[in-house]
This record gives sequence, structure tokens and C-alpha cells, in this order.
Amino acid sequence: MKTAMQNKDSNRLSVLRSLLTQTLNASKTSNPINTDMQMLALLRKSASASRAASGEFKGAGRGDLAEKEDLQVKIMEEYAGGVETMSDEQIRGTVEEVLVKMKEEGTKIQVGDLLKRVFAPEVFGGKPVEKADVARIARQILAETS
Repeated sequence: MKTAMQNKDSNRLSVLRSLLTQTLNASKTSNPINTDMQMLALLRKSASASRAASGEFKGAGRGDLAEKEDLQVKIMEEYAGGVETMSDEQIRGTVEEVLVKMKEEGTKIQVGDLLKRVFAPEVFGGKPVEKADVARIARQILAETS
């Protein structure tokens, strides 16, 4: 934030202040932001909202405001790209291991039950993984084995 102020980068400063405010507001709720994955989700949610706003501005003929939103999206994606998450291959391997264990136990296999086991603290509990990616891969694996 200090660097953005020194460089007089108003777009970056605006993004950082917005994220700081959203984080502070979340800390006052029952679900504060404690992990990198939660912060990544906040970044992506904010970027999505800015993309939608940009589209509306373009539709209304306000190119200046749309350009500002596009720059903010670019900055948020830059920050989001800095967060390392598990690769699809690592996720696939872990999901397949859990699926094999469930088959050995003779448990009826459904996507919801599989995801509950995958997101258990001993499997993906604190690892940097996106839930949407895990769900997508789990559905693919179940479709392949059916």
C-alpha cells in the first residue's frame, strides 16, 4: 500500500483499500478471512464484480468508467496469480485415493460424500486448494469410473 502511495498509483491504491475494507468487514462477521484461500476467493469475487461493472459501463456508453474497472480487474488478477494452489494432477491423485478408500469400505459413492471426505482436515484441510477445482475434478473422476 505504501509503495502504491509513493508511486501515486491511484488504481492499485483503490484496489488495496477496497480489499482492506472488505477484509476488515469480514473480520467482524462469523466467517473472518484467515487463510490465503479465503483471501484468494475474496480477490476473485471482487474481480468478478468489477468485470460485471465494466460490462454495464460499456453498455451505458461510459468507456472511461469501464476502463477504470478493467484496470482494477487486471490488478486483482495480478495479486490472485501470486497465490500458489495445488495443481490439478495433485488434486486428481488425492481424490482418486479417497475414492479407492471409499470403494474398499463399500460405501455408496456420491459426489457430496466424496467431497466431504476430501475436504476433511486430514486430507485437504489446510492445503491451498480451490473448492471449485476439487469439485470439478471429483465429478470428472466419478463420470469416468461409472
